[in-house]
Amino acid sequence: MLKHLLLFLLIATPFVLLAQNSVSGTVYDFDNKTFPLQNVKVKNLSNNQLTLTKAAGQFSISARVGDLLEFSMMGYHTDTLYLINLLPKTIYLPGNSTALKEVEVVGVRINPSILAPDPQARAYKRFTPDGLQGKGNNDRAGGLLFNLGYGKYKRQQEKIRQLEERDRYQNEINTIFTEEYVSDLVKLKGQDLKDFMAMYRPPEELVKSERPFNYAMYTIKAYHTWLKLPPEQRRNPPMPVLKVN
Repeated sequence: MLKHLLLFLLIATPFVLLAQNSVSGTVYDFDNKTFPLQNVKVKNLSNNQLTLTKAAGQFSISARVGDLLEFSMMGYHTDTLYLINLLPKTIYLPGNSTALKEVEVVGVRINPSILAPDPQARAYKRFTPDGLQGKGNNDRAGGLLFNLGYGKYKRQQEKIRQLEERDRYQNEINTIFTEEYVSDLVKLKGQDLKDFMAMYRPPEELVKSERPFNYAMYTIKAYHTWLKLPPEQRRNPPMPVLKVN
């Protein structure tokens, strides 16, 4: 009897494995291997199926032996896994390191342009206590110095810096917050997708204040807010038509 039972199990096992068409597992932080990662994007590159990990890091996705899975999340390195079987998987994602190592300075070379005078600054004038410009020996010491151009130059440089910073964040938003990225997360298509992206484009100040910015979490939260809106409020109002005199 025991021999017949073992023979049945050996014959039935391959059919059970062939019938399985999904794989599950858990994703953890690489440095803290007991810390599960939520909202990790798990994508089957072989059949384009997509899912996100739950609060405890678990995932389950349609897959077969030989498929390639991709794991990605803002602030972490993207990793891939080739499936040689469909047993439960444990994934450890390493974080993106932005720490700077200590650098030993062994030599210094000063750029001569640093010591050059400001080309936009006006020439200063020295005023002596008697109110005369450069009178007698008082033009070599004491008195007040006025430079009437440096403040304006600093303001111009600050404006340029702010514009460059704004362009940098806008380019980051345009690169990541695309129709393909948003559609993979919230499954919207067509005009609904365009209206959603126009209403919930990540604000520049928010992206700037939370570094690195978690675009996936922001998009999912915005989607749940969008679902609570009445259908007539899920689209942008039409642009007003300007009357021509």
